[in-house]
Amino acid sequence: KLNFKRAVIATGARASAPPIPGLDGVEYLTNETLFSLTELPRRLGIIGAGPIGCEMAQSFARFGSKVLLVETEHGILPREDRDAAEILQREMLSDGVRLLCCGRNLAIRNNDGIRLTVESHGTEYDEPIDKLLVSAGRAPNVENLNLEAVGVAYHRKGVTVNERMQTTNPMIYAAGDVCSPYQFTHAADFMARIVIQNSLFKGRKKSTSLIIPWCTYTSPEIAHVGLYEHEAKEKKREIDTYVQKFHDVDRAILDGEDKGFVKVHVKKGTDQIVGATIVASHAGDLISEISLAMTHGLGLGKIGSTIHPYPTQAEAIRKLGDQFSRTRLTPFVKSLFKKWLAWTR
Repeated sequence: KLNFKRAVIATGARASAPPIPGLDGVEYLTNETLFSLTELPRRLGIIGAGPIGCEMAQSFARFGSKVLLVETEHGILPREDRDAAEILQREMLSDGVRLLCCGRNLAIRNNDGIRLTVESHGTEYDEPIDKLLVSAGRAPNVENLNLEAVGVAYHRKGVTVNERMQTTNPMIYAAGDVCSPYQFTHAADFMARIVIQNSLFKGRKKSTSLIIPWCTYTSPEIAHVGLYEHEAKEKKREIDTYVQKFHDVDRAILDGEDKGFVKVHVKKGTDQIVGATIVASHAGDLISEISLAMTHGLGLGKIGSTIHPYPTQAEAIRKLGDQFSRTRLTPFVKSLFKKWLAWTR
């Protein structure tokens, strides 16, 4: 029995399985058990085309497995920027991944091995597979903690916390996957820092102030931070969007990695960055410059005036700053420039 003045719940989350008929009758893999495989499956079925499903589908296809990827939504990465997801989808298909999207009536049965049946776009498929990976969500680890006894509220998505990471018992905090919609190691790290500051040092740090980027480690990578375009529309926030494609960036051309883009959203009429998506081989590295700018209030114009070494792929981000600066040249300003130049000659 442990007595405490303050406590933190950091029990994380685990892979969860959707209610698919027949799934409980077969042995299936999750992201926690997949890496215990000692032989390459000849035929790998994957349920769920989120980040884990896409990363593993492409990896195993490149290893040589015949991969069947099933998703209930239209296309892969349903929460991601659609332009970005479409680029990755084309790459995965070229790698040999079979994609059955808009899947309906999905069922699993054990008949001399695993068989997966699904309906996609009006066609029924009955596919034999050797191994099955389920990557369709996660569940918080809240069982057997006796949270009710200490007045800590929770629901199917995890422990309830306020912006200071306090649970409904103000003496007990929570951090990480057990309470956050952002289920990333780096997000849990910074939530834990907030918990330490607020619980031990009377701090008033807020999780809502965190700028949290993330990346899907496919080829190419897709990295994102802040608002998506569709979220801005839902929240009725007016934005301007700037896009720089890598086929106009010299280093990307030389690297043979010119299929992606950098897309940045700013508050309409300003250079205040509210969100960004990058599709590139090293998008996870590139997104940090934009995350830094958002965290410290540096606008797109400041990025454009910052010298970047040439040639690098990060120059794509600087070029967006140039795009923004050109929008400042209204017809009136252009006419003044022309008059000034004519006068100075």
